[in-house]
Amino acid sequence: MRLDGADVQAFRSRYRTMNWPSYNDALRKHGSLLIWPDKEMIWRAPHDGSLGRPVVFCDAAIQFCLTIKVLFKLPFRRTEGMLNILIQRA
Repeated sequence: MRLDGADVQAFRSRYRTMNWPSYNDALRKHGSLLIWPDKEMIWRAPHDGSLGRPVVFCDAAIQFCLTIKVLFKLPFRRTEGMLNILIQRA
């Protein structure tokens, strides 16, 4: 059974928002991001005693940063800004 434009209009429901504060809170929560980085993760790599420039970050920290970058399809600077905020809040 195929419906024409007039029949489709009859089946459409019309919704009205009655509780605007609740609706606004739901929209804010819809865009929220909840990430719990491990507080015990060591971000800085220990000095291994070899010559040359020391490694700054450990492998787990680099893996975490790259995961966030790929997961949210962010360019480098946005990833850096997001991680700065996450580290400050952790």
